Formats: sequence, structure tokens, C-alpha cells
Amino acid sequence: GNFFDEFQMEGVAAEHNEIYLELVPENLSRALKTAQSAKAVKIKLTNKHCPCLRVAVELPSLSSSSRIVTHDIPVGVIPRRLWNDFREPSVPDFDVSIYLPALKTMKSVVERMKNLSNSIVIEANMSGEMNLKIETDLVSVTTHFKDLGNPPWASEDGCQSSAQDRDPESMAEARIDIKKLQQLLAGQQVNPTKALCNIVSKRVVHFILLHEDVSLQYFIPALA
Repeated sequence: GNFFDEFQMEGVAAEHNEIYLELVPENLSRALKTAQSAKAVKIKLTNKHCPCLRVAVELPSLSSSSRIVTHDIPVGVIPRRLWNDFREPSVPDFDVSIYLPALKTMKSVVERMKNLSNSIVIEANMSGEMNLKIETDLVSVTTHFKDLGNPPWASEDGCQSSAQDRDPESMAEARIDIKKLQQLLAGQQVNPTKALCNIVSKRVVHFILLHEDVSLQYFIPALA
């Protein structure tokens, strides 16, 4: 509904009106690049020689007839028994939840720090403060962010239980692989509408990036 003017879909049954596909993102991206000046785009799942996502792009034409460019993208159809593996993950029972600073700023900080250490400590509290720290035998570097704000999780959501009774000034922290954090930040070509981070002390850092039509979640496990 967010992307298409009209769509027709036939799933396995009315209550399972879904189809799960996997594909190479670059193939879809390349096909959609030809659609930037299109009059219309039609996407259809076909199965002639193998399952394919057919992208039909109607391009502007000087004559009365349309020019249509068609791309057939091979896809893998995921069987229903595996659907649970692809469900949206639940928000962990976090100790602290905080909004992230501008991702471009965070990216430049992390890129400088990665030359000094293989790991980084993210710590934050419920007073809108977050620190990025690296510590080695030779150097200790900390970048401080403040006034970031903390997301107002709904009170009925059990996942905020450990954060509710927490001292607002008390920091929760997790040490993670700095390369994994850098990859996450480098992959964000468009700044999200909101970006937030949930920290489960010494266990996992959970990032949620909210765009207009899409939410992306990343889990980076803590290092021992």
C-alpha cells in the first residue's frame, strides 16, 4: 500500500496471503535505476523457467506507442516452514534506550576510532547522554553526546521493565566489534527519520532505523 497504486496477490490462503522471496539486492537496484523517469512500473512474480521477479518499466516515448523495458530477476521462494526465521524480531528487554546523534557525525567519529582499536564501547543513560569509547594499552579516547533524548516506550510494553526503575544517570554499556558498527553506519545512504539504540548491558546493542516506509533493525552482540 505504501509503494503501489494497485496490486493483486494470491497467497497460499486468505490468512497466509504472503510470499517470501530472497534475491540479490544489486539486481533489483539495477532494474529500478531504469525506472527513474518511467511513466509506470509493474512488478510481477513469474515462473517460466525459474521463479523470477519481472520488472516492466514503461518509459516516456515521443510516439503514441510505449517503450517497455523488462527485467527478469531470479529469486528464491522461501518455503512456509521457514517463514518464522524471517519474522520481525522483538525488541529486547533493554537497560537503556536512546536516540542516536546524526549518523554522519557518528560515522566520522567511528571511522577515526577504528584505526586505534578493534572494539568500541557504547554507553548511554536515560538522561539523553551517550559515549563512544575506545581503550587500549596506549590510548583512551571518548566522544560524548548529550541532549539526545530517550524514546517514550509505551508503558504496557513489557520490554521497558528494566529501564523503568533505573537511575536516569546510570550508564548501561556494551563492547562491540567496531567494524560491524562501521558497516552499519556506512550502509546508511539516506538519513533515517529517527534512529535509536537499545542497550542490553554487556549482551547486545539493538539499533532501529526508521525511514518513511521502512524500518531497519540491527543486532550487534557484545564481545566477551
